[in-house]
Amino acid sequence: MINYLSCAVLLLGLAVKLPDLVRDWRDPFLRTICTVMALAGLCFLLGAPPTVTAINDLSGVPNLAAPLTYATITAYSASSLVLVVYWRGGPHVRRTARRWVLSYALVLAGIAAMFAMGEASVERRTDFDTYYATTPFIAAMIVLYLVAHLTAVTVTAVRSLSWARDVEGWLRGGLVILGVGTVVSAGYSISKLTAVIARWGGQDWSALSTSLSPVFAGLGAVLTVIGILVPLAGQALTLWRRDWRSFVRLEPLERELDDLLTQQNLRLRRPLWSSPSVLLTWRQTSINNGLHRLDGLLDHQLYQTTHATALQGSGDPTQAEATAWAAVIAAAAQSQRTGQIPSKTGRMTGRVPEPDVLEDIAEALVTSSLVMRERPSRAVEGVA
Repeated sequence: MINYLSCAVLLLGLAVKLPDLVRDWRDPFLRTICTVMALAGLCFLLGAPPTVTAINDLSGVPNLAAPLTYATITAYSASSLVLVVYWRGGPHVRRTARRWVLSYALVLAGIAAMFAMGEASVERRTDFDTYYATTPFIAAMIVLYLVAHLTAVTVTAVRSLSWARDVEGWLRGGLVILGVGTVVSAGYSISKLTAVIARWGGQDWSALSTSLSPVFAGLGAVLTVIGILVPLAGQALTLWRRDWRSFVRLEPLERELDDLLTQQNLRLRRPLWSSPSVLLTWRQTSINNGLHRLDGLLDHQLYQTTHATALQGSGDPTQAEATAWAAVIAAAAQSQRTGQIPSKTGRMTGRVPEPDVLEDIAEALVTSSLVMRERPSRAVEGVA
């Protein structure tokens, strides 16, 4: 049951990434991520005893499930290695990836050839490795896939853990987990190789292969996939928090323009159950609509005066600019509400604040005493 549950979790993660793959299927990194998750899930599926029985019975070939499982494990370990190659990048990343893919394609071909040439007529559902450890060709197939697996996970562990020392944040955490996962995965091939070598010496250590190695394989695969997903999920969480923070910070500026947006129907319908990114875009659009409608009511003289005063008080040009914009926006919104349109002299026609200043403007609306002087009625409403 644990095999099928693990397979379902991995396939669910694959389903989450598939829309990204459809949108950008040319991205080799994205293709490799999906391949790793698909092969990891397939390893769990093929390794389950009921699946082994079903494959052997339906195919009519005793032990056909063994080379299929071995090939999948080999392909999974190779794809994890290729993923780290693409992940880190570099001047020869494609050439390096192609070499690894070609090398492991030859390993897969060798697994198929050895099984075809060997004799494995007695079905062994759990102890195939140790039972056939001395059988010509079949023994070579077993050693081939185990050495290939051990090589791939070792190289992956070394590369990911050494790279982790040079980076920080989510990427570092993901690489450490990935490296630990591949180290654990190495226990799978080491325990099986130990059992096979013991069989060559006439000893029966099959418990290493049947009981211990599946634990290493399952835990290693889960840690490896988690390590891959941590930086992706972390980046998404960082963007989510950034967009939500910006959405919240812009609220005072939208509230200042609320009467104008409502009366002139400048605000789009608020999206329901949407991501912070969508909500942020909605609020930014509403604010921009309101600011453009105030074009011609922004007092240039007020801007200059407020800017000079704020700059003298704080010494921060960015804060002074935001405070000046907040003052003229508050004054223009007040004029719009009361219908007291100022004279055309000194208007800032055709000028609106840059998008990257809007959050600072929103903050100045509720924190700057220079702005409060231009919006006394709104200040009273805020207190109420």
